[in-house]
Amino acid sequence: MSPIYILCVEDEPEVLAAVVRDLAPFEVRFPIESAATAAEARRVVHEVILPRGKLGVVVCDHLLPGEDGVSFLVALQRDPRTAPARKILLTAQAGLAATVQALNQAQLKHYLAKPWDPEELRAVVRRQLTDFVLEQETDLYPYLTVLEADRLTEKIRQQPLPADR
Repeated sequence: MSPIYILCVEDEPEVLAAVVRDLAPFEVRFPIESAATAAEARRVVHEVILPRGKLGVVVCDHLLPGEDGVSFLVALQRDPRTAPARKILLTAQAGLAATVQALNQAQLKHYLAKPWDPEELRAVVRRQLTDFVLEQETDLYPYLTVLEADRLTEKIRQQPLPADR
């Protein structure tokens, strides 16, 4: 079973530290990587995450130095290796046009405004990770203690039993 990663992209170090801290409960099953720019995030995806596992969730700010967060999310959506990742925009600065672009071109799954509520952030990430695992994984048992156990259990119940030998 290859690891499923969470990627946090935020240029303000104290905000990035807070996001990573708020998502720490997921690290028992989902490694967390972080980046301060879209260029750095792209390097992390291609040099760390994809060689070892899968990108499951991206939590990304919009205003970043250089390339903005929405453009980065769109680029992830265009790459078949990262397109299945669930994309969350966590920002105080995205205007309507950028948000619509993220929805239409990056398959944005959720928008959270800064300042965020840590419980809401965890609930959104839990839901998105559960959706990702349900779509991408066949062995759901390892995720029961971290994700939405009721949804995972329902899917397990629907799976056919192994054939008798």
